[in-house]
Amino acid sequence: MAKMRIEKDSLGSIKVPHDALYGAQTQRAIENFDYLSRAMPDGFITALAQVKKAAAKANKTLGGLSEIHEQLIISACDKILGNEAIRNESFPVSVFQTGSGTSTNMNMNEVIATLANQSAKKNDELIHPNDHVNFGQSSNDVIPTTIQLASLVLIVEHLLPAIEQLDKKISSLEERFNRVIKTGRTHLMDAMPIFLSDEFATWRFQICESRERIVSSLSRLSEIPLGGTAIGTGINRHENFPETVADELSQQFELPIKPCSNLASRIASQDPSLEIHGQLKVLATVLMKISNDIRWMNSGPISGLGEIQLKALQPGSSIMPGKVNPVIPESIAMMCAEIIGNDATITLANQSGNFQLNVMFPLIADKLISSILLLSSGILSLANKTLSHFEVNESSLNERLFKNPVLVTALNTKVGYEKAAEIAKVAQSEGRSIIDVAQSLTSLSEEQLRELLTPERLARPFDKKYSD
Repeated sequence: MAKMRIEKDSLGSIKVPHDALYGAQTQRAIENFDYLSRAMPDGFITALAQVKKAAAKANKTLGGLSEIHEQLIISACDKILGNEAIRNESFPVSVFQTGSGTSTNMNMNEVIATLANQSAKKNDELIHPNDHVNFGQSSNDVIPTTIQLASLVLIVEHLLPAIEQLDKKISSLEERFNRVIKTGRTHLMDAMPIFLSDEFATWRFQICESRERIVSSLSRLSEIPLGGTAIGTGINRHENFPETVADELSQQFELPIKPCSNLASRIASQDPSLEIHGQLKVLATVLMKISNDIRWMNSGPISGLGEIQLKALQPGSSIMPGKVNPVIPESIAMMCAEIIGNDATITLANQSGNFQLNVMFPLIADKLISSILLLSSGILSLANKTLSHFEVNESSLNERLFKNPVLVTALNTKVGYEKAAEIAKVAQSEGRSIIDVAQSLTSLSEEQLRELLTPERLARPFDKKYSD
């Protein structure tokens, strides 16, 4: 049987594993929420330790903590931030806990206190989890602050660089295939010709526009409620704590962080988190669209479109030898489906505020961080494992391009829609070329028809290089 020790809190005594860094309140949470073992994300825990470190510095500056208490807390926070094993072992509280995240806040307070007290040399130096680590704070302002900061850091340090890498990769494809023309498609049916590079350019535009949306939301994500304490009024903290702690956090994260002008708003709801996730959802739909385009373009190799050929990464079937599937685009599509589901969850969670406090903070944190990490890894996989390794079947593209009856659209202004439709129907039913049929049904010469039906001209009608 595991060796235990006795810890006390306001409810009484409770047994805690002897070597655990946490205390009574964490143990109660472990026992109360034992029906699903899913701890808070590591990105959240590291951001929470940063919040406690900044709060200690601010409270020392404002006279709320002694210098020795500040240093002991800072040292403990640094141990947590620098030791993944401590984070993995000492923060077991489930995502599905009290809606304010109080259990996780106290988990951090207790671990910091334990680590600090291991270094304390005198009794009057001992750190109390509530009186010192949590001084001037409440779970109600600490947890939403941590949600915003954890998300902000992950977006800046992981997601935006991943998007930049994908942007560069697609840009290189535009240059590489800037002379290849293919048949465009609407409703999955043949449409007018398009340069392959223009198709890639559209993907890139959507990616870059999604990045702009995300960046435009970061300013609100960086406006935190820390200092609002219990319900936004700031009870039990120094008058200047919000600005002072925001300055400390700005230095620690090297990002522009400031107090929200209405601290209560970020405690009653997490509108910035829902807003930023809405932008992530848009990006997820873009990635799913691109992934599905790639799957269609790669389909075949005999009966599909066969426009491109992805690199074979693994056998595609346990029963059909030689079959190879587009595994990376499929995995990314599943990631995006989960992100879209996460958005619905965060939407419901954000409206779950009763008067002055939202009661689904841990769920918002879990889903938001999950979506950021899914997008970051999915984007890198798309760039490095799919778009870096594929070939274009130019001969197949050219063959289909010139057989496309929709090319007759270019004759509309010369012979009218009805006559052009007749030409298309005859060409398709008799297996003849548009030029051949148009010569017999109109007064246009073969030279005129070839000029009008030049694929480059159809794909870029306003490019003087092709229209003159």
